[in-house]
Amino acid sequence: MSLSNRTILIVDDEPRTRQGIKQTLEVWAAGRYAVETCDNGVEARERLRQERVHLLITDVRMPEVSGLDLIRSLQDSAWKPVIIVISGYAEFDYVQQAMRLGAVNYLLKPLDKSELLSVVEDALKREEEQQRHVKLEKLVDHKLMEIDPDQAGMGQPVKDAIAYVEQHLHEQLTMAEVAGLIHLNASYFSVLFKEQAGVSFSEYLARLRIQRAKELLLQTSLSIGEIGERVGYRTDKYFIKVFKSLEQLSPSRYRHKMKGGSQEIH
Repeated sequence: MSLSNRTILIVDDEPRTRQGIKQTLEVWAAGRYAVETCDNGVEARERLRQERVHLLITDVRMPEVSGLDLIRSLQDSAWKPVIIVISGYAEFDYVQQAMRLGAVNYLLKPLDKSELLSVVEDALKREEEQQRHVKLEKLVDHKLMEIDPDQAGMGQPVKDAIAYVEQHLHEQLTMAEVAGLIHLNASYFSVLFKEQAGVSFSEYLARLRIQRAKELLLQTSLSIGEIGERVGYRTDKYFIKVFKSLEQLSPSRYRHKMKGGSQEIH
C-alpha cells in the first residue's frame, strides 16, 4: 500500500494496456503516487464519487460507461482530477469530444512509454497548479480585495486610516484612536469609513488581521498564540473566535487543511 495520498486512476477494459500503464507509472512514481486501476467505467465512476483522484487516465471507449460518460459525470464534481484519454487512431473524434469536456491531453494506442511519462508529468504539473489556485482562492479575502485606496470616491482621511492600520496591525487599535490620528470625530469617521470602504472599520480591521494571520499560518511555523499576537490579538481565545467567525474553522484546522494534511478544503 502506498503512503502517498495522491492518486492516479487508470481505467481501461483491456488488461494488457491497463497493467502496462500501471507498471510503468509505479516504477516512475517510486511511491510518490498511489497508482490504481479499474477495468470498467461503472466501477471507476463509483470510485470517483467516493475517493479523491488527482489524475484520471481513461480509455474513451468502454462498454456500459465509456470514458466520455466518465468525464461527463465529473462536470459537477467539487474535486475534478486532471484527465488524460486513451484511444485508437480510428476513434479520434472521441478524443476531440473528451478535450472539449476538459481532458488535458491524449495518448494513442499502442502507447509509447516515454510519451506516457511525458504526458503524465505535464498533467500532474497542471493538477498541482490547479490546487495552488484553489488554495490561493481560499487564502484571499474578496471583501478586502474590493477595498482599493486608489478608487474614485475614497477621500484622503480614509486612505490615511487604511495606511495606518496596515502599518500598525500588530498593535492594539481602536476606531477612536485611528479617528483621532486623522483629526476626525469617531462617529463621523465611522460613517465615512463605511460609506467609502464598503465595510465598517471594525470589520475591515478584523478581516485584515485574519488575512495576515492566514499568511503567517501557511508561511511560518509560529504557534497559534504567536500569530494572534503578531496580528494584534491579546489572547489566543479571542483570536480563535474571530478567525472561526470569518473562516468557519479554527486557525490550526485551517493550517492543517491548507498545507495538505487533508484532502478537503471547505
